[in-house]
Amino acid sequence: MKKHIVIFEARGGTDKGSYGFRNDSRPIIDSLRKRGWKAEIIFYSDENRGEIYRHTVEKADAYISRVNPGNLPNETGYFQMLRELVTNGVAGLPHPDAMQSYGAKNSIEKLKGTPLVPEDVFSYYTFEEFKDHFPNTLLKGTRVVKQNRGSTGEGIWRVEVVDKDKYKDEIPLDAELKLTEAKDNHTEHKSLQEFLEFCIQYLEGENGMLLDMPFLERIVEGEIRVLMLRNTVVNIVHKKPANTPDAFSATLFSGAVYRYDKPEEWPDLVKLINKNISMIQDRLGSYDLPLIWTADFILDTDKKTKKDKYVLGEINASCVGFTTFLELSEQIADELVNLLYAENVVNKKWSAFKK
Repeated sequence: MKKHIVIFEARGGTDKGSYGFRNDSRPIIDSLRKRGWKAEIIFYSDENRGEIYRHTVEKADAYISRVNPGNLPNETGYFQMLRELVTNGVAGLPHPDAMQSYGAKNSIEKLKGTPLVPEDVFSYYTFEEFKDHFPNTLLKGTRVVKQNRGSTGEGIWRVEVVDKDKYKDEIPLDAELKLTEAKDNHTEHKSLQEFLEFCIQYLEGENGMLLDMPFLERIVEGEIRVLMLRNTVVNIVHKKPANTPDAFSATLFSGAVYRYDKPEEWPDLVKLINKNISMIQDRLGSYDLPLIWTADFILDTDKKTKKDKYVLGEINASCVGFTTFLELSEQIADELVNLLYAENVVNKKWSAFKK
């Protein structure tokens, strides 16, 4: 083994420290060095893709992807390079296909009808699908529409019909909508027709898609973000929206208040996740679990039992941060070393696993 890991980052963005890289990447390097491993940060760019690829294939046992796709002008070249690295023996943490499968908003739709996600969730890939179906779901009540790619609440809209009692069987195209964006909780008013046309921008391009799901009123009690290290719950963040009119966003930028809890403080939620890990893997493509990923839950009330239930609203797997609990780097380093040693033993010892 080379005992060397490359951490990919992208230049720019609001997640960088004074030296230009993420504040929570350096602790991973330091923790790996304690265990006799080397690690380095490489800033990806399309211009240097060939050189980066050759260096990584020659030097590294594995890469860790810590690139927010939104920080790249186009993510196609990056994912292509990651696939080439995996094909040529570099362990992908995560594999690029797993990153896309878990991180895309339609991961929630793939889990609908399970104990984590209700049936009333839909994905749209064309304007025609959106135009034909969304007015029908809007008739049921307030909805949340999410663009596929984006961060910090950008392109996530709570959609309410003004004077909804006027409409019994159909929402007309000239109906007035009140729209609240999760980025900063600002509100706008558009007609249904205007909103449908506004959302065309989210449907364009290779990864264009919209997720349509019911708005859960208990978001005001807070969103619960579960931080996962592969199949282990390691931390829970309770994110309570700002106490202002129309606020439903759980981002720090919008004024939400964060509280950091240990997993044992949320036993029912941890039990729910542990029980459904295998199902999540199966539904999302049977890939190895990402190294670091998050699952965001919102409280709801079961209509039959009147008890609390947790509804999964989003999964993130591209560049999850842990700046507020940097000590997690020790667990990450242990997981990395154990995982790579295990893969090395299997691949070299057992002929059935040889290519």
